[in-house]
Amino acid sequence: QVQLVESGGGWVQPGGSLRLSCGASGRSCSNCVMGWFRQAPGKEREFVAGISRNGVGTVYADSVKGRFTISRDNAKNTVYLQMNSLKPEDTAVYYCAADWSPVGIARSARDYDSWGRGTQVTVSS
Repeated sequence: QVQLVESGGGWVQPGGSLRLSCGASGRSCSNCVMGWFRQAPGKEREFVAGISRNGVGTVYADSVKGRFTISRDNAKNTVYLQMNSLKPEDTAVYYCAADWSPVGIARSARDYDSWGRGTQVTVSS
């Protein structure tokens, strides 16, 4: 059974940057698609970014395109989310997830099988 653990969240001023990490233990994620989602208070969980098994393919939500970059290091069983030019509307709990039976890079949370517990990102002045 895999465990996903996010880290790197915190408070940052608008325009700032953060880098989230998601480490997997218990099972290699090299054969799974990895995704980042976020959930703000009172809102549904939404897709942020996804990355293919070999790291070549990436998909982003329109709201973060050009500002966020997803990457992975399969040797370290870790996926990253570099977040630049952060805005107050990026404030949310960020979750990483693994899709063990991928057909492309899914945007729906229902397609992901394993989830971390999340890390809080707060963007405010």
